[in-house]
Amino acid sequence: MKILVTTNAVPFVRGGAEELAEHLVLHLNARKGIQAELLRIPFRWDPAERLVDEIVLNRSLKLYNVDRVIGMKFPAYLIPHDNKTLWLMHQYRQAYDLYREGLTNIEMGPGGERLIAAIRAADNACFANAKQIFTISPVVKDRLERFNQTSAEVLHHPLNDPERFGGGSYEGYIFAGGRVGSGKRQHLLVEAMQYVRADLRLIVAGPLESPAYGEELMALAQRLEVADKVEFRFGFRPRDEIVGLVNGALACAAAPIDEDSISYVAMEAFAAGKCVVTTADAGGLLEIVENGETGFVTAASAEAIGCALEMLGADRSRAVKLGAAARRAWDRLDISWASRIDRLLA
Repeated sequence: MKILVTTNAVPFVRGGAEELAEHLVLHLNARKGIQAELLRIPFRWDPAERLVDEIVLNRSLKLYNVDRVIGMKFPAYLIPHDNKTLWLMHQYRQAYDLYREGLTNIEMGPGGERLIAAIRAADNACFANAKQIFTISPVVKDRLERFNQTSAEVLHHPLNDPERFGGGSYEGYIFAGGRVGSGKRQHLLVEAMQYVRADLRLIVAGPLESPAYGEELMALAQRLEVADKVEFRFGFRPRDEIVGLVNGALACAAAPIDEDSISYVAMEAFAAGKCVVTTADAGGLLEIVENGETGFVTAASAEAIGCALEMLGADRSRAVKLGAAARRAWDRLDISWASRIDRLLA
C-alpha cells in the first residue's frame, strides 16, 4: 500500500507538528507492505485574503499512484482523494476559536465573515468525504464538533523518543521549551519571575514565531528587572540540548492559550519525571497536568504563575514528589506508535 501523508510547510519554521508528520512516515514505513512519503505544501496566511488562494490551490491538486492519504493540517488536508483519513493536529484556528478571542489575522466585519465562511465550507466538504477522522486530543475533537458538527475519535500522538527522557538531577531552573510566540504566552512566564524570590532561573528555548516577539520578551525582562533570572535561547535547538534541559530541570512550564494537544513540552517533562506549571486555559495540557498532583494549574496571570514557581523553588522536595507522580501518570497513558499505526490503518 502506498500512503501519502499531507501537511503544510512554512519555510524555516519547525516545531512539534513537523516532528509528528516525519515520525508518522517513519513508523508507517516500518510496517511490512507499506510505502509512505510525506508531502508538505508551502503555506502562507498573510495577508488573510491569500487563504482563498491556498484553499483553491490544495483542492485543485491531483494525486496519482497513491492508495491512501493521511491529512494532518490545513490546507494540505483539503487535497482530494477517494481514500482519505484525517489525523487532525488542528484546523486554521484563526477562523474558529481564535477569531472569537481576537487572536486572528482575519479582519472583523463582513469581509472577514465571508473569508471565515469560505474556510469553514472547504473544511466541511473535506470532513464529509473523509473515510475516518481522528484528532490528536479531546480539545481538537470538541472544537470539531462545536464548529463543524463533525464527530471524530481521539488518537493521541506519541512522544517520538521517550527513551531519551529518563530524568536526572533537579537543578535550579524552570524550563519552558517549544515554539516561542504570542499564543504560547512566554511573556507570562517572564512576568511571573518578578514574583519569584527563591534562587530560581527561567530558561526559554525554541524557535521564534517572529523576531518582534523575541525582542518584546527581552525588553520585558529588562523592564521588570528580571533579566538576570531569565535566559533566552531562541531558534531551533539541537535535540541533545532540549533533552538535557528537560532532564536537568527542577520543573517545566508552559502557558499556551487552549493548546491543541497534551503537547511535546508536557509529554517530555512527564516522561522525565518533571512536574509542569501551566494555566487553567491551557487546553490539551490539562489532560495530564493535575493541580497539586502532577504540577500546578494556575490562573492565567503572572502573579499566580509566579506563586507556583516560588513554591517549587522554595521547596524542591515538593518538585521531586510532583515529578514522580507525573512520571507515573505518563506511564499509565501508554501511548505508543504501534497502537497509533494500527488505528490509522484499520
